[in-house]
Amino acid sequence: MPDRFPPAQVKELVVAIAAKAGVKKKDAAILADALVDADIHGTSTHGVSRLNIYIRRIQKGLIDPKAKLTIDRKRGSAMAFDAGNGLGQVQAVKALEKLIPKAKRNGIAAATVRNSQHFGTLSYYCNLAAKQDMILFATTSCEPAMSPEGSCQAFFGTNPIAASFPTGKGWPVKVDLATSVVARGNIIAAQKKGQPIPTGWALTVDGEPTTDAAAALAGTVLTMAGHKGYALALMVEIYSSVLSGSAVGPAIGSMYKHMDRSQDVGHFFCLLDISAFMDVAKFKFRLDKAIDEIKSCRKRPGVNEIFVPGERSYQKAQQNLMQGIAIDEATRKELKTLCEELRVKYTLE
Repeated sequence: MPDRFPPAQVKELVVAIAAKAGVKKKDAAILADALVDADIHGTSTHGVSRLNIYIRRIQKGLIDPKAKLTIDRKRGSAMAFDAGNGLGQVQAVKALEKLIPKAKRNGIAAATVRNSQHFGTLSYYCNLAAKQDMILFATTSCEPAMSPEGSCQAFFGTNPIAASFPTGKGWPVKVDLATSVVARGNIIAAQKKGQPIPTGWALTVDGEPTTDAAAALAGTVLTMAGHKGYALALMVEIYSSVLSGSAVGPAIGSMYKHMDRSQDVGHFFCLLDISAFMDVAKFKFRLDKAIDEIKSCRKRPGVNEIFVPGERSYQKAQQNLMQGIAIDEATRKELKTLCEELRVKYTLE
């Protein structure tokens, strides 16, 4: 079983490691918060386990730890950002910070981000907006992992879509889903553990169904809902890659495989200020009522409770805040190695 550690303790170590790798301390704090938040909410595939590859790419000059977020163009409430090949989490948070005052002033604001990296869970940014009584719709491109319907060649990333909606219940309704049948991180996790994957998740390079995680990673993940998932993946690619001016499809660099070139990932944010449409209190009252009605629907046999998207994630977060977040042995080993190389005190004993 993985050992558990207080989130604040893990954040402190991540900040120390990133800062020693050349990241400004303020930016390192943003990175640490985003990674630990993923672990808190039970999405460990996008949590602290990713720190090692970010640092290795910094060390190879593939990520600029001190990159500045610049504006390519702007008009009204629309902005096009260049992340400068910086850390995805850091640049995305800074882009959101620039959008918020525009949305508060005009009711809506939107931005593209190019020249970025893998930036963790989309819901992290959506939840930041929800805490300010705003709604963020977000998409991002990813390294090729998923084939178009009818193909067995990886073209799209798992191309997620997300949005969070503030409620009066203490947690947001959170929609965060890959357009693939499963997040690729789950296949990576299965490979690390030497476990098989379910049939229907992926194809081999020859287009045959497989339960072998390694073969799946070499091949392609399947789209969710067949042609519908394919259409959604294309929509995300247009928003995130085509519109932003970042790399498209196979031109996007792989975080793990391509240790000789940058990723050039693209993101898309559309931010709504709820108060521009109705009073925030009225919105939360109406959404809370809808949630209560959903949860009171007649249940299927064997179902004890109907959950709303984001509810179980919130429950998991409350549990992890009390018990600590789980850091597996492989990740702890990577962190310890980084500490030894960078001369940082390892504190997760």
